[in-house]
Amino acid sequence: MYKMNQILLTFLSLMISAANADEKGVMNTQDAWKLDLKSGKLNTPFEHFTILADGEVENEIEGFDAPKGNAIMGIKVWATDIEESPYMVKSVGSQIGFNVTGEIQIYKTEPEQPPRDNPFGYDIQFTAYE
Repeated sequence: MYKMNQILLTFLSLMISAANADEKGVMNTQDAWKLDLKSGKLNTPFEHFTILADGEVENEIEGFDAPKGNAIMGIKVWATDIEESPYMVKSVGSQIGFNVTGEIQIYKTEPEQPPRDNPFGYDIQFTAYE
């Protein structure tokens, strides 16, 4: 009986260790691109920016909390350069029903998603105002 308990405890210990290693491996894999980007192992021709654009939501936008009217649209982008980013916010905005009518502010920021083969935007948010 004592031997059987030792075998069971050893087996459980190995299973828990394996589960923890798998969990840590997944976490490291998800964030590995950030380390690779910083270390130069991952190269991209793109730069990362966060853009805030003043404009108007033409109609309520499905999938977004954006009532009709004045709003600030925020979007994160991987762009070729800072000059491309205003065109990206205008293009994406017009595709979803947001018309940029005012100032566009661009900030070089740390990415939350890895770069892809082409420029793209993500994490679109709207803040309405009167």
